[in-house]
Order: sequence, then C-alpha cells, then structure tokens
Amino acid sequence: MLQLQGKIRDYAWGSLTAIPELMGSDPTGDPQAEYWLGGHPLAPATLDGVGLDTVFKSTPQWFGVRDDRYPVLMKILAADHPLSLQAHPDRDQAQVGFDQENLEGIPLDAPNRIYRDPWAKPEIIVALTDFDVLCGFRDPATTVDLFKRLGVGESFARVIAPLSMRKGSPGFAEVFLNILSHDHPNYVEEVLHLAHQYTEDDTDLGEFARTATELNHFFPQHRSILAALLLNRIHLEPGQGLFIPTRTLHSYLGGVGVEVMGCSDNVLRGGLTKKHISVDELIRVVDFSPCEMTCVDTTDEAGFTRYLTESHEFILWRGDLASEPIQIPGTDTCRIVLVVEGEAELSQDDTTLELIAGQAVLLPVGEKVTACGSATIFIGAPGVTP
Repeated sequence: MLQLQGKIRDYAWGSLTAIPELMGSDPTGDPQAEYWLGGHPLAPATLDGVGLDTVFKSTPQWFGVRDDRYPVLMKILAADHPLSLQAHPDRDQAQVGFDQENLEGIPLDAPNRIYRDPWAKPEIIVALTDFDVLCGFRDPATTVDLFKRLGVGESFARVIAPLSMRKGSPGFAEVFLNILSHDHPNYVEEVLHLAHQYTEDDTDLGEFARTATELNHFFPQHRSILAALLLNRIHLEPGQGLFIPTRTLHSYLGGVGVEVMGCSDNVLRGGLTKKHISVDELIRVVDFSPCEMTCVDTTDEAGFTRYLTESHEFILWRGDLASEPIQIPGTDTCRIVLVVEGEAELSQDDTTLELIAGQAVLLPVGEKVTACGSATIFIGAPGVTP
C-alpha cells in the first residue's frame, strides 16, 4: 500500500469549496475543478514526491499493464457551472490527429492544439451529489416536437428541419454544423424568450426550457446554446453513474462526482466556450447518431458495487464500508483506492493504514488488502485492453 498524492486542477468552472470540503482543507479563494489521481504527464499524482508516470517507468512490475503509460485517470470533479460542449476521439482518431498535429509543428500547449496525446478517453462519472449532464443526441422527432411546442417561428423551424427530413446522424450533423457555422443571434434570442414562459412547468418542455435559460446565465446569447438543446439531459442521484463513450458530445452542467477515464487530455470543444473550436474536426470525430442515455448498470461483487461499462480502459467499484473487514476486489493490475467520505482502515498482513476523505493509495499488483471503517471508497483499476 503506497499513499498517493493527487494534483489539483484549477479550471474556471470549478467550485470554490467542494473539493476543499471533501478533503478537509481550507479553500484558497480560487476554483478547484478537479483532483487528478493518475499518471498523465500534465499533472501526475505522486508517490513520495515522485510522479506516477516516472514510477510507472521505473517499477513497471507494480502496475501489471502492457502499455507504455499508466492507462487510467481517476478524478474528483466539482463543477459550479457548465463545462464546454465536448467530445473525445477514439484511439484511432487520437493517433491520427496527434501525429498530424506533430507534423504541422503545433506545440502541445498551443491553444489551437486539439490532440495532446495519442490515447482514447472513454469516461464514467459517478455522482457524489445531485449531478446534471447533457449527453448524446436526443431522438430527432422528440427534439423537433420540443421546439415546436416551445413555439418557434417558421424561420428557425427551417433550421432544424433536417432532423425530420434526413433520418439519424446526417440530420443532426447538418443542423449542428449550421448552428455553429452561422451567426443567428435572433434565433437564440427567440428561443430564450419563448423558454422563459415554460421554466416553471414540471414537464419535459419545462426541463427543455430550463436548460436553455440555465445555459444562457453562463453563456449569454451564445449560439451554441441551440446546439446544446439537441442533447439528452440526464440527472444523476448520488451513487448513480453515467458512461460516456468516445465520440459522444456532452457537457457536465454541475455537481460533484468521481470520474474515471482513459488517461487522455484530448478534448474537441463544440460550444459553450471561448476556447478554440474546430468545426470540421468535430464533424469528423463526433458520432451524430441519436441515442438514449441511461445510468450504467451495476452488480455486487463480494460486497462492492461494480459499475458495468463498455470500456476496456478501466474498471470501477464503489464500497460502503462497515466495521467488518472486507477484501478489496483484486485484478491482474494495480488499483487506486480513494476515500470520499468518512474514515477507512486498510490492512495488509501486519500493516494498517488509516485514511480519511480525500486520501488515496496505490495497491500494486498482487497485494491482498482488506478495508473496514465507516466510509465510502472508490477503487479504480486498468481494464483489459484488447
């Protein structure tokens, strides 16, 4: 058992208080958006002051993975306002994009750089508080119906007409491209004006209207609000998880959660941001197929809740500990254990380690560890990459 120190990421959308409160530290006055526990070279966690990326190279026998880097990134994420509309490439797209931008000589830290590494980034978010997400394109007939019930005029109705005229992904791609490529402030103003009439309704139209007005609070009159309204809105209760495959357009609207993902920082932004947007690259990478997004299924594994995802990159469990010791799930790879609430006691042979909320440990390959206490913990591990 090796105690792991994560790295704070201070993005502007982060909460001033959520991560400090969880970790029992004093707020700094700056937003703290994410707490990274992984080996990504941008912000590697440390073991005794040594970056996990360096430890991985010097002692690969601890990790049990056959890749050239530690492939999983676990985070605490605390969003006080919506993140940008974004999607992440699959492995093949990431490799091609990374190589191409290297050939073009674009520095890794350049603001117009899209591919900062050659890796995929599927992800799961598990809510610690109420958590809202926009994710995946809603059924096109439902979207057209919502705008119609909102009362949009004929001019904007023609903008979204491809959702009815062209089935599936071609219709969404055309509407999305039209929204982002042309400036239609009157359409945004029209939709927002109409939305204010329905924000108190306890219906699907009321939720649709509230999404528009909430986004406008943070991104006034931004045309990509119209793009965001094409997506499903998902509400997560604490403990529920949502898996977001690569190529899926999404935005976290707000809340605190544990996020586990492929160890990548590739982000293609599609709106709700002042940062660089490459519309052509979005059209190439994003999957515009309509889909229904639901919470991931779970299963009990010897007293731990395992979140069942399609990802080969990672495995995730949650454990609600009691006084009776229980063995932490084992794999053929290392595991990271993160305490998010209460106090946990981890034991291995004659060694005992007491952890409080916000603390984490790395369990090298083969270590059999039991846990007890009054605490909620998460265990993340590399998956099986085909």
